Amino acid sequence: MTSTTQAVETFDSLNPATDEVVGTYPVHTDDDVNTAVAKAREAFRWWASLGFAERAERLRRWKGIIARRLPELCAVVSAETGKPAGDAQLEVVLAVEHIEWAARNARRVLGPKRRSPGLLLANHAATVEYQPLGVVGVIGPWNYPVFTPLGSIGYALAAGNAVVFKPSEYTPGVGAWLVDAFAEAVPEHPVLQLVTGFGATGAALTRADVDKIAFTGSAATGRKIMAAAAERLTPVIIEAGGKDPLLVDADADLDAAADAAVWGAFSNAGQTCVGVERVYVHAAVYDEFVGKVTERARTVRPGEHYGPMTMRSQLEVVRRHIADALARGGRALLGGTDAVGDRYVRPTVLVEVPEDSEAVREETFGPTVVVMRVSDMDEAVEKANDSRYGLGATVFSRRRGMELARRLRTGMTSVNAPLSFAGIASLPFGGVGDSGFGRIHGPEGLREFARPKAVARQRFRVPLALTTFARSAKTDEFVGRLIATWHGRHGGRDKWNRR
Repeated sequence: MTSTTQAVETFDSLNPATDEVVGTYPVHTDDDVNTAVAKAREAFRWWASLGFAERAERLRRWKGIIARRLPELCAVVSAETGKPAGDAQLEVVLAVEHIEWAARNARRVLGPKRRSPGLLLANHAATVEYQPLGVVGVIGPWNYPVFTPLGSIGYALAAGNAVVFKPSEYTPGVGAWLVDAFAEAVPEHPVLQLVTGFGATGAALTRADVDKIAFTGSAATGRKIMAAAAERLTPVIIEAGGKDPLLVDADADLDAAADAAVWGAFSNAGQTCVGVERVYVHAAVYDEFVGKVTERARTVRPGEHYGPMTMRSQLEVVRRHIADALARGGRALLGGTDAVGDRYVRPTVLVEVPEDSEAVREETFGPTVVVMRVSDMDEAVEKANDSRYGLGATVFSRRRGMELARRLRTGMTSVNAPLSFAGIASLPFGGVGDSGFGRIHGPEGLREFARPKAVARQRFRVPLALTTFARSAKTDEFVGRLIATWHGRHGGRDKWNRR
């Protein structure tokens, strides 16, 4: 809902379970966004000048506010997304861990390091360090409105950047809470700012004078972000969803695998980019596994274990995918098209679904799961990789877990536990293919928000000067012999040195 008051357009944030108004926020215009970016540019100079230790101390203040007011933030998350308080707390707790990791490790990852100068320039000292980019624009999602954007914001701030944050129009209150908490911890300058609105506001941020854009959302919107950013050659990080598989080998712990499948598929109403949407099970344990999954899924209740569909339009996507699967010969062991209600979707377990169905090929983003029988794990890997997505995956196997994990075309894989890579702050998070590119979290995430700066410093002069017009023919001859002797000894003899 939008309204106009004193020429300022606003919109309401609604509780998806009740349609109650949670809060009202401005629709920021292009001028508003450009003003925020200009303020961030000034704030960046101060923030970058603090150095790693002082930035870390301030990030820990922010982390402390979040931790102390955990119930307050969780209440905002629950109100805007409809997710249970426990699930809201889980994502906030993980986000706090990531802020701490980024603050603690930024100097180690980004600080100056020596490099070897090599043979020809042995009289030099070579170093590389990572310097902040400047202003980073972060466009966040609604499904995990704390954990996901802070994976960019926290790391960008630790690297020394200022940030302008545009949260989803479904969760502006969460974004406002986080930015206000940061301003309390760092009151000196507007290092982290908020802009709110719809797609046009996000597009304005992408076109603004930012040094990088970090976006989480659909692949279709990601392409638009890239096209707009290309006008200024602004680099981007894209995390664009997935169709994540779970592989179950014949020697797997079936109880643990079934529990992981149910939680991975149905938690957060299936609205998880790394959630389990496809399961490939070895034929030797298929029937037993399916029985365990169905039994557990029957105990999962919408409104108690997970919330409503945050985006009402997603209900039709879920209904269409289920209907297509059934029309192509699939069976619903639990749920089905009638599981899709006005706000909630009951758990749906589908089997015998063809690989070319929408339920297998497209991201459903709802509480459904497709379980398929495979003759062996080679077939499982082949079918799991036959997707334009490549975000996360899970493998359950006692003997071959690591082998299978390495063979999967995904950015992340968890072995014998569901989605644990997301909770380990030192591991990079991101995908391949239509799941996007670039990484948040871990050392790779810190480096995404910094630029490498190489410095070569001559320590002393040598007679063998190569970068001068005064270089003699005798010098060239000596260098040629030196390189031939040093590097030519590898690879055997040839017709020029058979003597």
